[in-house]
Amino acid sequence: MMNRRNLLKSLSATAALPFLPDVTHAQPPKKTAASFIYCINMATIRGHKLGFVKELEIASKAGFRAAEIWIDSLQTYLKEGGTLKDAKKRLDDLGIKVENLIGFAPWIIDDDAKRKEGLEQMKREMDMLAQIGCKRTAAPPVGATNIAGLDLKLAAERYRAILELGDKTGVVPQLEMWGHSKNLSRVSEVAYVALESGHSSAKVLLDIFHLYKGGSSLETLPLINPASLEIFHMNDYPSNLTPATSTDADRIYPGDGVAPIKRILQTLVKREKPLILSVEVFNKNYYAQDALVVAKTALAKLKAVTAGI
Repeated sequence: MMNRRNLLKSLSATAALPFLPDVTHAQPPKKTAASFIYCINMATIRGHKLGFVKELEIASKAGFRAAEIWIDSLQTYLKEGGTLKDAKKRLDDLGIKVENLIGFAPWIIDDDAKRKEGLEQMKREMDMLAQIGCKRTAAPPVGATNIAGLDLKLAAERYRAILELGDKTGVVPQLEMWGHSKNLSRVSEVAYVALESGHSSAKVLLDIFHLYKGGSSLETLPLINPASLEIFHMNDYPSNLTPATSTDADRIYPGDGVAPIKRILQTLVKREKPLILSVEVFNKNYYAQDALVVAKTALAKLKAVTAGI
């Protein structure tokens, strides 16, 4: 009969374990010198309408060495004569690494024909990302947000399908939680779908604002093993708004609101591999300011909220 020790060893080989605490270590792994990678999601300066190249230049001047780009910005750059080879060179020259793409392929929807188109779209985007050195793409529940009742078992099968695309392209889709969605709005839901995919590369993408918006409990957040989370969207929310009344446009810099950010980061921080903290806000007040000032402020806020963690 399998004893407890052998059972734990057996479990550690399964694809599900990355989403559960690592109980095989008697002592927690040592904290590294660099627990975080500071990143800017281009949503933060999206309202300035700078274009792909200028956004990267602003990020670099502000001091960022990592960025999340948006698919429409990249596509516009290519339509206007840019090439992926040139984009990669610009990134290298600026010292910027693209850590993730913000894309909106409808990979999860029930409509078979449209879902097939969504898979083809995601593959095209993954192929582009591979050429500029990006290893991740966001996979939010696009097209399955307004109507509740999505079968999470089917969602897991569909997530596995795009993970298998990632096996071929080297770009891993990050299952993104949207707090405003009627499906995949809570940590428990994205964790379930990722676990049920049965794929060893499954990852979740969480967000300070969406944790609040979707009503996820922070009490059980420690159940998520940090190994399942590579990118975490950083922002905050003011005290005068409830989850029901808050919108994307209400997001503010991390540390400027009432979110328990330090508590969350202390739960999720990676010890053997840095956690990518990507500041993502859609604030019109920031869009009215100079883009470089906004980017510099975003980086300063990230450093301030992680001080001492």
